[in-house]
Amino acid sequence: MTSSPPGPRHGVAEVLERTSIYRGHVVDLSTERLRYPNDHEGTLEIIRHPGAAAVVLVDGDGQVVLVRQYRHAVAGWLLEVPAGKLDAGEEPEDCARRESAEEVGLRPRTLEPLGSIYPTPGFADERIWLFLGTDLEAVAADQEADELIELVRLPRADALALAAGDTVEIGEAREPVEMPDAKSAIALLRAAPHLG
Repeated sequence: MTSSPPGPRHGVAEVLERTSIYRGHVVDLSTERLRYPNDHEGTLEIIRHPGAAAVVLVDGDGQVVLVRQYRHAVAGWLLEVPAGKLDAGEEPEDCARRESAEEVGLRPRTLEPLGSIYPTPGFADERIWLFLGTDLEAVAADQEADELIELVRLPRADALALAAGDTVEIGEAREPVEMPDAKSAIALLRAAPHLG
């Protein structure tokens, strides 16, 4: 029989001291000295992020529209659903539509919420709202200069296989790819019941 750790399992930590280390365009980094609900104290490095939205786009042919995007933090290209950071005061639904339009030139007329996730709660407060986007209208894409993006359309079965951890082949060269991007895998798995 295992015993429970001492102290309460409810409540939130009291911030005793916060020291800003860096304030950037996308994130803020600080250290926070805390008193936990069980009265223990500790210091954490915390990243504050304004949040993001991600959208599983399904076109009129039933293909899932993904982006293959260069991500310098992991030194490589990832296959992802379109996603991006919320602007100040922006609603997640508006962000999902804007990012879809900017990244792939498709704006969903219909968005179905798929909940939200905290991808890295051990050190960041980023929350990502997930959506299923259908009834797509073509618009002019407006990628930022530092966004290296290729459009990839996959049959639903292949997209769901990627989300489940399988490898699929894409493009004319039949290049094998995986999907280690957590937000994309979770968004696709949550969309699965709606994909038929």
